[in-house]
Amino acid sequence: MNIAQRLAQYTCEFASDGLPEEITSLVRKRVVDSLACILGAYGSDPVESAIIVASTVAVDSSSVFGTTLRTTPELAAFANGIMVRFLDYNDGYMGLEPGHPSDNIPACLALAEAEGASGKEFISAIVLAYEIQMRLQDAASLNKCGWDHVNYINVAMAAAAAKLMKLNPTKTEQAINIALSSHLAMRQVRSGTLSDWKGCSAANAARNAIFSAQLSRAGMTGPSPIFEGTMGFFKQVTGEFVLDVDSFGNRSNGNYAIQRSLTKTFPTNGELHTAVWAAIELSAQISDLREIKTIHIETSEFNKRVLADTSEKWRPKTRETADHSLPYNVARALLDSNITLESYSLNKISDPLVIALMDKTTVSEDILLTKLFPKHLANRVTITLVSGEKFVSEMISGPGSLETPMTDSDFERKFRRMAKPHISNAAQNRVLEFVVNLEHQTDYTPLFKAMSVT
Repeated sequence: MNIAQRLAQYTCEFASDGLPEEITSLVRKRVVDSLACILGAYGSDPVESAIIVASTVAVDSSSVFGTTLRTTPELAAFANGIMVRFLDYNDGYMGLEPGHPSDNIPACLALAEAEGASGKEFISAIVLAYEIQMRLQDAASLNKCGWDHVNYINVAMAAAAAKLMKLNPTKTEQAINIALSSHLAMRQVRSGTLSDWKGCSAANAARNAIFSAQLSRAGMTGPSPIFEGTMGFFKQVTGEFVLDVDSFGNRSNGNYAIQRSLTKTFPTNGELHTAVWAAIELSAQISDLREIKTIHIETSEFNKRVLADTSEKWRPKTRETADHSLPYNVARALLDSNITLESYSLNKISDPLVIALMDKTTVSEDILLTKLFPKHLANRVTITLVSGEKFVSEMISGPGSLETPMTDSDFERKFRRMAKPHISNAAQNRVLEFVVNLEHQTDYTPLFKAMSVT
């Protein structure tokens, strides 16, 4: 069998219930985390644009968070997916390719609602999407070839959609073929000055995946073999790689990829979190930041290439560029001893003090830190004062990592912090109670009602 066929078989054989409690608990945490991100994105320009488009197609199928709007599952997935991704606050995973597997959650929810899927089936689809996306991230880099990581969502979400739609292996394979062949995203979305689309690209991939599964259910076929063909994914995008589907997580081996996903304590790029922690540590040691002569950030090859690649990272003009800038985040953390949503306001980005610190900042690769990557997303910050005194902080990992994972209480605090400006404490309690009982849910209306702006 080719890769798409093996993924289809794995999808159809994947258990719709009976997942270990440890895995179900992780899904609940990721859902709470995603709902926190959704609330934090309410009212943002990209979200409002997506809602305007979704409102033109009124269908009693899937709900859009923060509104009373009902629309098609693919348009709901797009709008809600942008909400999850907008703040760059949702979970992540770094293999040979970076990515954010929770980008699949809002699309799974849109389809679960449309298809009348149970809470257990919704949870299963999420675990399946994580599994396929993260295994693909382990298998091959996309960004080094100029392609965006969301191309793996095409495959993962097409499979998850097929699972929720109860498609057979043949139709599941065709959903994967259509999704991957027709919707390849370029890495330019994360290069230079970053635009609104940086936070929309993943949601668009999930939207396309749902549409591909819908087409397959209606009888449409797609090009095959999509990975191995003479004009397929291997030849055009990644080069050949091995994908051992037999080793994917299942009830027998318990080796589910979701266990390796990471979560965020700051609303910014995950690979620079340790640089932020280092800067916060240094800020407590330096009484007068005006005495700083130089700031030097040593990092991995990936971070230098992605987070300090162009002059725009030293002069960000947009939120999206700022939250993917090593120089900016280190400077901002030195000034504020924290990174928050407000860190990326135009006032903060254009602050003369942060610009002055960025002008003193250089970034270089440290081969030892590159060797730690991607297991550890390490950074080292060295500050030299005018007096010649030096301060160094190296952070190998931090909160949200596999070594120090966020707890249920951490996720609740994150959720309530994002929710406070938008929904009442009573509504917050209803949302959290809904997620606690997620596997027993049969109707998702109470969740959307509780998440409505008060």
